[in-house]
Amino acid sequence: MGLFRITRTYRSARRLQQVVNVLLKHGFGRVIDQIHLGRYIPFRKRLRSFGQWPAVKGPSVPERLRIAFAELGPSFIKLAQILSSRPDLVTVAYADEFKKLQDEVPPFPTEEAKRIIEEEIRLPIDKIFLHFEETPVAAASVAQVHHAKLADGTDVIVKVQRPGIEEQIETDINILSAIARLLDKYIPESRFFNPIGAVDEFSKQLSKELDFVNEARNCARFRKNFEHNPDIYIPRTYPQFVTKRVLVMEKIWGVRIDDIAGISALGIDKKRIAEIGIDAYFKMILEDGLFHGDPHPGNIFVMPNGVLSFVDFGIVGYVSSDLMETLASTFLALIHKDFDTLIEHYIELGYVPEYLDLERFRKEFKADMIAFLEPLYGLTLEQMDFAKYLDTVTHLALKHKMKIPSDLLLINKAFLILENVSRELDPAFDFVSAAEPYARALAKRRLSPGKIYEKASKSIMDVSDFVLLFPKQMKQIIRKVLKDDIHVKLTHSGLDKFITDMDRSSNRISFGMIISATLISSAIMHGTGVGPKIFGMSILGIISFAFALLLGIWLIISIIRSGRL
Repeated sequence: MGLFRITRTYRSARRLQQVVNVLLKHGFGRVIDQIHLGRYIPFRKRLRSFGQWPAVKGPSVPERLRIAFAELGPSFIKLAQILSSRPDLVTVAYADEFKKLQDEVPPFPTEEAKRIIEEEIRLPIDKIFLHFEETPVAAASVAQVHHAKLADGTDVIVKVQRPGIEEQIETDINILSAIARLLDKYIPESRFFNPIGAVDEFSKQLSKELDFVNEARNCARFRKNFEHNPDIYIPRTYPQFVTKRVLVMEKIWGVRIDDIAGISALGIDKKRIAEIGIDAYFKMILEDGLFHGDPHPGNIFVMPNGVLSFVDFGIVGYVSSDLMETLASTFLALIHKDFDTLIEHYIELGYVPEYLDLERFRKEFKADMIAFLEPLYGLTLEQMDFAKYLDTVTHLALKHKMKIPSDLLLINKAFLILENVSRELDPAFDFVSAAEPYARALAKRRLSPGKIYEKASKSIMDVSDFVLLFPKQMKQIIRKVLKDDIHVKLTHSGLDKFITDMDRSSNRISFGMIISATLISSAIMHGTGVGPKIFGMSILGIISFAFALLLGIWLIISIIRSGRL
């Protein structure tokens, strides 16, 4: 029924056909068969393979999937980019492969961009801008950017959403959701990759990026957080020119943070720039609880006066108080090499699944931590690679099936990008020393009387709720026991697939028996000469034989489609 809803429009049906053909081209024919999308494979290809898809030699599965996503266009490229920061959903091998995808899309016509601006802001283009540059300065899968000058002479950048991109992405998300559900239903081993969770993550992230009002709101929050910081400048937006599909923002004059030659030409101290960038990021994460989620060099500029400016706030992350404590504990564990405390903190926060043996988890996780991080022993703080350390801890957590918050993984990705940029600016940059003041302040705040009182109050409330509710709940349970009204609910794991397979097998057996009976009846009719005849053969017998032949061909085709000969 889900596929029926998707394919009820011509455009959606064509898109699904295209997706299936591209996946087939890159060696995923067997998977298509297993999830019952074989009907979208051209009959000649299916007949040629006869349900047996050959093993693909050469590139690995992650590499072939990355190539297929690149061929399928903007939505799938964006999905891969988002999943590249979620190794907990797709494993490290796929995440590393997806990082290679670049969001390079040809620009759409400038006249179309002007039409969208006038339609959204409801003013002629010449009433909004004194000058509007025809050639876009950047084009991505979701939007493209033009330079312009407002009527008062202010230089701005204009971000315009691609025409029809929202409908295209909605169609692709529906198709991906249906495919994810089919994978989960018919290929149980795919649940390790959590396809439904991956598509859900993609849908949430992209819905935020498609709303430029949300991006403008994020920009305003960052601007407020850094309003008293003379080293950081956040560009202002113009609310009267902001809609869901159009964003007008102040133009930043400067060079990219990775343009070492450009920074040197401005006469700015590169080491100082590295310190400002890292300090700003630790403030976002360990103080403000709101951080820029995509700090690649193209989104950070060095202005001629030595001030650092962040742009593009479509992707942001949020840091709860618990997550802040986790980061502080991780950092302090690095300093003191106190892995036992770090493990206990993970358990307290609920990152360790309940079904795991805690004692075994403690021993194995600590052993892996020591094995991976043994080279750190004996190093000074200046010699430690904090971003690499955090990345190692995250990957160890994934290995041990821990529940890692998506924002923690986004922080991990940001730290890796930032440290690489900082090392380019200053090879001797001390990442750990920059983080230490914030981590220690956070640790002290956690042990402050106010914080202890807050936690104690919460614990007392939990205990009081338990004391008040427990007698009532026990009374209800005893009443149900006395009335013989206790019900036990059992959930069978994997039974649905077994029932479906058994039902399909029994249907095929029944179908085969009907075909056999029809063929025998046809032979009897020919032998006895029942009914009218043509060329000496019973017409009823011929009809019965033709009917059995059609049913037999139908049965053979359905078996071939299933891929289980």
